[in-house]
Amino acid sequence: MITRRRLLRNSLGAGFVAALGSSSACSHAPAPGSELLGIVPFVDEPEVPFGVAQRMGLDGRMAFDIATLTPQTLIIGNDQFFIRTRNPDLLDSQAPWKITVHGLVKAPIDLTFNDLQPLVESQGTHLMECSGNDRGVRFGLISAANWAGISIAKLLQKVEPLADATRVLISGFDQYSLPSANSVPGASWVFTREQLESSGAFLASEMNDQPLPKDHGYPIRLVVPGWYGCACIKWVNEIKLVDEAEPSTSQMREFAFKTHQDGVPELARDFQPARIEQAAVPVRVEKWRNDGLPQIRVVGIMWGGSQPTDKLAIRFSSKMSYEPVESLDHKTNSTWTLWSHNWRPKLPGRYQIQLKISDPTIHARRLDTGFYHRTVVIDKV
Repeated sequence: MITRRRLLRNSLGAGFVAALGSSSACSHAPAPGSELLGIVPFVDEPEVPFGVAQRMGLDGRMAFDIATLTPQTLIIGNDQFFIRTRNPDLLDSQAPWKITVHGLVKAPIDLTFNDLQPLVESQGTHLMECSGNDRGVRFGLISAANWAGISIAKLLQKVEPLADATRVLISGFDQYSLPSANSVPGASWVFTREQLESSGAFLASEMNDQPLPKDHGYPIRLVVPGWYGCACIKWVNEIKLVDEAEPSTSQMREFAFKTHQDGVPELARDFQPARIEQAAVPVRVEKWRNDGLPQIRVVGIMWGGSQPTDKLAIRFSSKMSYEPVESLDHKTNSTWTLWSHNWRPKLPGRYQIQLKISDPTIHARRLDTGFYHRTVVIDKV
């Protein structure tokens, strides 16, 4: 349960309160002089040890506390960025690193880390979300960072593909001394070249101006902007050009349902792109006093999708009608956007915060199924 004290401690102290009440936070923020009374907790969700890495290897996890997000904290530090799979204990991070590029090419090559360094350039801010990000982790397997690395498109220019090389298999080191209770070893994904190029995929070597942390794929990981994290392979050591007969990988099959596939296709060519569709979730419900009167403000995030939209709508019960979210300035799909909505419930009670995109041309399957609904109990109005 997030309290006012914990929210302030985890964020920016007194400056955080100023951010909540300022116009920079959201245009519908409480007026200057308003007092933040506390946070209304979400119910029916488990306690989660945010910012603390749990377990090891394939079963390693760390969730980020999205309740603490403000306009000043949208870039997540390397020590708080979510983790899904921790550093393999059999990986020798001190050994010289190389990436083997082979398969349907005229001449295979090995690229060392030193070979790649001159190609590193800023790649901007990008959000990453685990396909297993759900209520069980309080939607904390999601984060955004500034990245630097090597464009996959530029790297592939270093080899001459054969005529039937239509797809690219990217793999990473994924060996552990102990078996996993939940996952199958084998980190790899098959893409078309067009998917890699159109998404701006890159091999990241830096995260927030620092070398990648070990749990985030040091020294090299794949980042595919707009795709679920399961496709963003860590500890990349192999790039193989393949043809249309390439089977789907164990990683692809494991995450088939979570990435909205039609069954579990045997061939990689039958997989739909694992893109993150438009999504939104409330991150906290704030209780304020303004001129002696109570006021509630719902703050949330929107992410995913491929085009900016102002069609986010909200309601607080399935018996209510949706209404447009009051404050939303959605300008990019590369990372998350904060939104807010002022709310005055008429009666105490249990309310389910529901969101949707009021534009039938925008796909939002998880949002449409209620995946991101959250519930609060209002005791006073």
